[in-house]
Amino acid sequence: MSSTDDCPCGSGELFGRCCGPLLAGEREAATAEELMRSRYSAYAVADMNYVWRTWHPRTRPQTLTPSDEVWTGLEILDVVAGAAGDEEGVVEFRAHHRGERRSGTGAREEHKGIQHERSHFAVRAGRWFYVDGELFG
Repeated sequence: MSSTDDCPCGSGELFGRCCGPLLAGEREAATAEELMRSRYSAYAVADMNYVWRTWHPRTRPQTLTPSDEVWTGLEILDVVAGAAGDEEGVVEFRAHHRGERRSGTGAREEHKGIQHERSHFAVRAGRWFYVDGELFG
């Protein structure tokens, strides 16, 4: 993804001014929502290293595998706390995606889906981390 492309997180900013510097390690997320948006962008560009290193050490998996989904849009539904200076925050979102799957006859079919999650974030060593999330629907 080019720094002059629109950021996948839907902020309306260019990738190079929004989530790009976070994924590149040039700066840290200042809020839980900013971390949520940057993690969405990391999934969209298959940067699983960023997803892994922003996952809280006590809850992250040993390894991550990129999904075959194409992430097509992010809606932030609710933000509770998670501002600079807070220790915890919650971000509820819907992440839209599409991909292919095999039908009962073996034919490939395109499908669309939505991941609706209420994510929990916490500050550790001065940095925001994703802790876990509750999935809906």
